[in-house]
Amino acid sequence: MSAQDVLKLIKEKNIEWVDFRFVGLSGKAQHISLPAVEVEEETFTLGVAFDGSSIPGFRGIENSDMVMIPVTETAFIDPFTAHPTLVIMCDIYTPDGERYDRDPRGIAQKAEEYLQTTGIGTAAYFGPESEFFIFDDVRFETGMNKSYFEVDSEEAAWNTGRKEEGGNLGFKIPVKGGYVPVQPVDTQQDIRSEMCRLMMEVGIRIDRHHHEVATAGQGEINFRFDTLTKTADNLMKYKYIVHNTARQYGKVATFMPKPLFGDNGSGMHVHSSIFNGSEPLFYEKGGYGNMSELAMYYIGGILHHAPALIAFTNPSTNSFKRLVPGYEAPVNLAFSKGNRSAAVRIPVAAVSPKGARIEFRTPDSTANPYLAFAAMLMAGLDGIKNKIDPRKLGYGPVDKNIYELSEEEKKEIRSVPGSLDEALDALEADYEFLTQGNVFTKEFIDNYVAYKRDEAKSVSIRVHPHEYALYFDC
Repeated sequence: MSAQDVLKLIKEKNIEWVDFRFVGLSGKAQHISLPAVEVEEETFTLGVAFDGSSIPGFRGIENSDMVMIPVTETAFIDPFTAHPTLVIMCDIYTPDGERYDRDPRGIAQKAEEYLQTTGIGTAAYFGPESEFFIFDDVRFETGMNKSYFEVDSEEAAWNTGRKEEGGNLGFKIPVKGGYVPVQPVDTQQDIRSEMCRLMMEVGIRIDRHHHEVATAGQGEINFRFDTLTKTADNLMKYKYIVHNTARQYGKVATFMPKPLFGDNGSGMHVHSSIFNGSEPLFYEKGGYGNMSELAMYYIGGILHHAPALIAFTNPSTNSFKRLVPGYEAPVNLAFSKGNRSAAVRIPVAAVSPKGARIEFRTPDSTANPYLAFAAMLMAGLDGIKNKIDPRKLGYGPVDKNIYELSEEEKKEIRSVPGSLDEALDALEADYEFLTQGNVFTKEFIDNYVAYKRDEAKSVSIRVHPHEYALYFDC
């Protein structure tokens, strides 16, 4: 789609506002809206100015002018605004016309370009499975003299005795009992269907949706894989639609990895593969899980660099409330075919040669998708270039339920970092695979680590409500 095509669409659809969006380090979308009558062909070359110093982790106030350059092929009509609005994702540039090296979308594009320069393949495909909760009510506060959160859901196991429904309607979902039940147990079928309808309306191909394992409204919608940057763009649309559809239904959606203690958290299992033109490079009939040697090296790169990689794929303190032994989250750095207890799973059911892929099960949706997918690709490519064989490094295959192994057997399997600070330590110690081809710069990584350490510190220095239960009477 050209700039002229966008301008034609604005006229045909009587668009009143054009919403220019970009994504900061946190992975959250930001936007500035211009009257459609003020958007001209020149807008697509000159761009839209904004204050980079007001975006955490971007620019200092002394050098804050930045420019959004619209990417016309990303345009879609916003399904939620009262005034017809066209949304366009943007790349970020400095005022002198240089790509900004802290732009996550730019890093994703550089990773794709680097892949092509290696001669390994022409395109990397990604397909995330992003889980979320839909609550009826959420309350939280943190201050000098109080700190708490409280969420509620009509589906929740703790509401079997609730009277406020005007006669309890029953059919609550037990803890860990929410995987794919039908209505009336699954109360959110229509909400998810509406989310899917809107996603398809804005150009996302939907594979399926269903209720997930946890009580209190956990769901999942899967959409079709695409190339790295396009998939990250689609995930931003996906999250926008999930959040706003839930709000239209008088509910609230969250992608927080662990909003509830004692039940499954929300992950973002990420499928990936590499093609050379139309040829899938991960398939080899008769190999383990029908995986090629190249795919094995890709897995080796993912697992070898996983401690550092997790600083991008699980970049919140809450991520590590999910990444604990004993729940569903794969904390074990191992690979296996069809085994959901390993960090890397090789799907084997109903898989064609073109569908041959690996699934990295550790990530969650607090990740900035542009950074997470780019970092995954760089780790995998490093594995291919250096022939990092996971079988020779003790990463498996492990064809057992890892959760049920003896303590002695578990000692042989490496684990993910136990906190955000540990993951950031690992990134500082192992970052050179990311800087190949200048995809990630050392300056970007240093800035990212500092930004995330401030975030971790802000949590660690605050009084936790559970500390009152443990220590108040001492």
